[in-house]
Amino acid sequence: MKIDVLGVGFNNLTLEEAVQAGAGLVETEGFHYTVTPNPEFLLTARKNDAFKQALLGADLVLPDGVGVLYSAKILGRPLKSRVPGIEFAQGLLAWMAGHGKRLFLLGAKPGVAELAAANLKSTYPGLIICGTHDGYFQEDGPVVEEIRASAADVVFVCLGAPKQELWMVHNGPATGAHLMIGLGGSLDVFAGVVERAPKTFQKLGLEWLHRLIKEPKRFGRMAKLPLVLWYALGARIRRR
Repeated sequence: MKIDVLGVGFNNLTLEEAVQAGAGLVETEGFHYTVTPNPEFLLTARKNDAFKQALLGADLVLPDGVGVLYSAKILGRPLKSRVPGIEFAQGLLAWMAGHGKRLFLLGAKPGVAELAAANLKSTYPGLIICGTHDGYFQEDGPVVEEIRASAADVVFVCLGAPKQELWMVHNGPATGAHLMIGLGGSLDVFAGVVERAPKTFQKLGLEWLHRLIKEPKRFGRMAKLPLVLWYALGARIRRR
């Protein structure tokens, strides 16, 4: 049973439980996909019904953002823990490397996915990366066929939200993959192009602050995020 946070249902799992659930989906016949909503996703979903439906239809919905956890607490429906998408991916990569599963990397600027692939194969000996493709494509068809031909078990879809979630819904089943995961800018981190926030920021749930310091132009977007807490408070008051 999922926990409703402002209209989006989240799986109530620890990181370890989420990785186990992801591995289970890879081993299950048919197509499945995972999304990792942060507060910005929740705000977008309020205005974009197709995006909201994509989030609701996911097999795994993991809270990637401390604002989601705070909103859940305000609503009286606390979640076990934050599950950052990149850490979920890392846990799944370790499992894949030991089970002979095949990974396709989709997204980022030209050359980034290839660099990420090289780094990941070095970090996870035995990991099979069966293909890569940048995110700057105009037609879906050739990319879908490339993934199908690669016989990928898992695809990291790093096109940014809401594009990546809608892409997985529309194209995932045709690729033959068992699991797709929307991971935003994770390929840039895996490639070493972008540095993840220091551990202290991660533990405190302040990765957003680190990004803001590095990219001040994000201030306009970040300034909207407290709205999520305001909406959560309003929903709790209306429920009384």
